Amino acid sequence: MTDLDVTDDLVHGHQEEVFFNPYYRGYCYAPLYIFCGKHLLAAKLRASNVDPGGGALAELQRVIKIIRSRWENVKILVRGDSAYARENIMSWCESQRSVDYVFGLAQNSRLLQLSQSSQYRASQEYSQKLQTVVEFFETLFTPSSDLRKQATAFVENSVWYSSLDYKTLDSWSRHRRVVSKVEYGEAGIKTRFVVTSLPTKLVPPGRLYTQKYCPRGEMENRLKEQKLDLNSDRTSTHTFAGNQLRLWFSSVAYILMNALREQCLAKTEFQNATVGTIRLKLLKLGATITVSSRKILISISSSCPYREIFALVYNYLSLLPCPG
Repeated sequence: MTDLDVTDDLVHGHQEEVFFNPYYRGYCYAPLYIFCGKHLLAAKLRASNVDPGGGALAELQRVIKIIRSRWENVKILVRGDSAYARENIMSWCESQRSVDYVFGLAQNSRLLQLSQSSQYRASQEYSQKLQTVVEFFETLFTPSSDLRKQATAFVENSVWYSSLDYKTLDSWSRHRRVVSKVEYGEAGIKTRFVVTSLPTKLVPPGRLYTQKYCPRGEMENRLKEQKLDLNSDRTSTHTFAGNQLRLWFSSVAYILMNALREQCLAKTEFQNATVGTIRLKLLKLGATITVSSRKILISISSSCPYREIFALVYNYLSLLPCPG
């Protein structure tokens, strides 16, 4: 899985290439990130007045070329929100071997019309489930106008998925598979769409939405680690190039911390911990350091709650080959 997303990097000064972004409601950069699970593949600083999908294809091509040089036959699924449902990105993925995509797709009147049958079925199913609960309640309680409202707390929303064949009027070069998710409940109806190159016979609509598209939300946690734990938004240098370098520094720090998490902490209580938790509990320790001509001695307090894990990490790192 290769996930693309953009986040905001608010600035306070007169840095180069800074513009006001109405979506983020402030002056900021809009860096583009590409992740594969917890692995950071790209971090590109961008001005906030560019198209949300601007530069995404070039970064995607660069990253996939590197992946292919190492794993020639690996299957790649590119995921992103509706900002990346662009003709150039989708057509390029379709032209590549074993590269598929699933992107969010903004709703419009034509898509809503195509999904009317699912909307009707979802509303009918919900009404039937609600009526069953109301009739049961009426056997237990005195019928009242509030009984139906109280019954809604015991009825789950009805969710229907369907595959649609769709093409825009002029921006798409071909018909593509669109999956709709229709959710009907007491609050009304919610309809969402995704576009994908994966065929229906390979991935049914419900599984495509829940198991292929929705897990991309995990990338938000990686962005939080970058910004909150590694201060990737400290782009206070005046020059744009200097701020890109700062973003790369925090990106390298994340790569090192993630390698520590996966290679040294895999069988400990920190195997799924955030970068901030690892820093706070394992690296920010009080210790006495003694340096001699032959060794560096780190003396940790005997009451340190994670001294065994610290020793385990040290042993793992000691086994690494010396680059010199």
